[in-house]
Amino acid sequence: MLPRTSLLESLPEATRRLLIPGPQPAWVAPMLATLTDRRFSDPAWIFERKLDGERCLAFRRGGRVRLMSRNRLAVTAQYPEMTEALASQAALDFVVDGEIVAFDGRVTSFARLQQRMHVAHPSPALIARNPVVLYLFDVVYVDGHDVTRLPLRDRKSILVRLLDYSSPLRFTRHRNGNGESYYRQACRWRWEGLIAKRADSSYEPRRSKAWLKFKCVYEQEFVIGGYTDPQGSREGFGALLIGYHEDGKLVYAGKVGTGFDRAMLGMLTAELHAIRGDRPAFQAGGPLHHRGVHWVEPKLVAQVGFSEWTRGGQLRHPRLLGLRTDKAPRDVVRERPA
Repeated sequence: MLPRTSLLESLPEATRRLLIPGPQPAWVAPMLATLTDRRFSDPAWIFERKLDGERCLAFRRGGRVRLMSRNRLAVTAQYPEMTEALASQAALDFVVDGEIVAFDGRVTSFARLQQRMHVAHPSPALIARNPVVLYLFDVVYVDGHDVTRLPLRDRKSILVRLLDYSSPLRFTRHRNGNGESYYRQACRWRWEGLIAKRADSSYEPRRSKAWLKFKCVYEQEFVIGGYTDPQGSREGFGALLIGYHEDGKLVYAGKVGTGFDRAMLGMLTAELHAIRGDRPAFQAGGPLHHRGVHWVEPKLVAQVGFSEWTRGGQLRHPRLLGLRTDKAPRDVVRERPA
């Protein structure tokens, strides 16, 4: 039986039959989008802004709130303002999915988010100086029921009414059907891109072609496998050697030597020295000579922007955007358009 005050009561009877009663799960693997080069418009799809931040699943059960990254790391302490906002909601039993972002003007900035991602217990001054926002775009559990089998439009209808969207919580709005013009607008506004979603899709705990990424820029995660000696006035290191996993091997994708400020150089230098290795990290490709090259254990994941892939499988004009703690190195693969 549904609670008398449940939002689920308003669903059509045929839709309610898709609900799965049961206790709130301790974990839900997030649904992930597939990269595509195809841009399209279709009334059977909705189109949302692609946000450049940290994926976050929020669990509320009674008075307890948990924030979890996409690789199941607890990030509750990093974002106390999110925890407080979710704990103050009238709804007591839910699991929602979203993205934590920081802004530089009207554009999301992963570099600004870095200043919060790696601080376990931020001070009030840091929170005020580097505010973040949680954009919620899906709901997977509410009022004692798994709702993942419901069509996306129904889940969005539940989500918009489930919470009070005052700062720092935001509801991720969407457009219906006309993805091509929205994509052109997104790129003019310097957004990262769009996510296209089948309006009738269920929530799948895996990467799916029911959600597609329309990217305005090329950007993805890479594993750090080494670094080079600094040149000139540069301190710490010169460039990072990065790669991705393919067929069980770490494949070299090139060097990234831009995108660092002094603070990032210092922090990264300390982390790299702590994981120094004595053998090449890459099983495929890599520098032709090892002079001035230092290997590290492949434990760090970097977010890198670039202009394109070369025919030789390396990055052109790469730049470091920051480090990621929300994705395991073993899960980093080359994103290829579907």
